[in-house]
Amino acid sequence: MSEDNAETPDNGELSAREKVLDRRRRILAAIRDAAIDEFASKGLVGASTQAIAQRAGLTKPQLHYYISSKEELYEDILVYILDEWQELFISASTGDDPAQIIRAYIHKKLEYGQKNPKASRLFTTEIANGAPFLGRHWAQYQASTQQAVKLIQSWVDQGLIRPVDPLLFQMHIWAVTQHYADFEVQIRSFMQLSDNEELDMVRVEEEVTALFLRACGLQ
Repeated sequence: MSEDNAETPDNGELSAREKVLDRRRRILAAIRDAAIDEFASKGLVGASTQAIAQRAGLTKPQLHYYISSKEELYEDILVYILDEWQELFISASTGDDPAQIIRAYIHKKLEYGQKNPKASRLFTTEIANGAPFLGRHWAQYQASTQQAVKLIQSWVDQGLIRPVDPLLFQMHIWAVTQHYADFEVQIRSFMQLSDNEELDMVRVEEEVTALFLRACGLQ
């Protein structure tokens, strides 16, 4: 699935072509959301394109106009999630203050997990199954991760933070922040929260942030 970018004329009105592109973007977004729901609840084997079409408000033939197969859609969704997480770090890593960057990244990761818990769980399930689809895409994201490693190592080299293993430091942030999406049922049980009570994410974010800032001597 790919999306096209459209520009709006100066008068704020969409041209006929732009209206078509806008409708396509909305349909692709609906398919993506429906696919995440279906794959997260039933897995790749149990999911069906008929169910995905229904969730997206489409007929099955309409769905297959936009996708070639269930497997390709599943892979596209996983890559989309990785792209989203990659963008989170890029958007958080502006500026020169390590504490600010770490704090912003943790905030964005926790926020993403709370807003998109099914996406997070879908990704985790794929990894638990040995990453049969994501394995083809590791090289691209390993390169991105190495950029973050270099950034963290530069902080160490400049004496801005206490020496840490840059790669493990990153992966520990992933593990802790995703825990609050992937294991929400367990967390809510241990915190004795009822179904209509919200998880106190301010408390969670403060504690998680303090954990990692202390680890590198920033708190």
